Amino acid sequence: MFHIALYEPEIAPNTGNIMRLVANNGCQLHLIEPLGFDLDEKKLRRAGLDYSDTQNLHRHKDFSSFLEAMQGKRIHACTTKGSRPHDQIEFQPDDVLLFGPETRGLPEAFIFSLPPEQRVRIPMMANSRSLNLSNSVAIISYEAWRQHGFAGSLDATN
Repeated sequence: MFHIALYEPEIAPNTGNIMRLVANNGCQLHLIEPLGFDLDEKKLRRAGLDYSDTQNLHRHKDFSSFLEAMQGKRIHACTTKGSRPHDQIEFQPDDVLLFGPETRGLPEAFIFSLPPEQRVRIPMMANSRSLNLSNSVAIISYEAWRQHGFAGSLDATN
């Protein structure tokens, strides 16, 4: 289905929540090192519960390795600096939803190297700074999946 990529994630419970999310929505999860925690960390296991052993997990030693592995796939930078709201993007199967680390986001040079239609944002109130990473991943990944009739789920419409 879709790929969710976390660029240098810093907070173990967020990544654990996302591991649980991808086990339920069928996405592939990519962790781009360095990570701000150990994958064996107790907080990660607690948040991911029994989903932490998912076969949907891929690790990349750095951003260059990740980009090489994703060659030929359309990458969407999911960022507060996005050009288009997440519900106005036509997501395609095998798209990559790339999220930055909790404290600093994606590198601006990369964000602005993508065409505007691949810079995705979630609408927020004007005085808001950002949403929690795992919440953002859930919002955008479920919109992408919704557009494809929740393919593969018990509630699939196609």
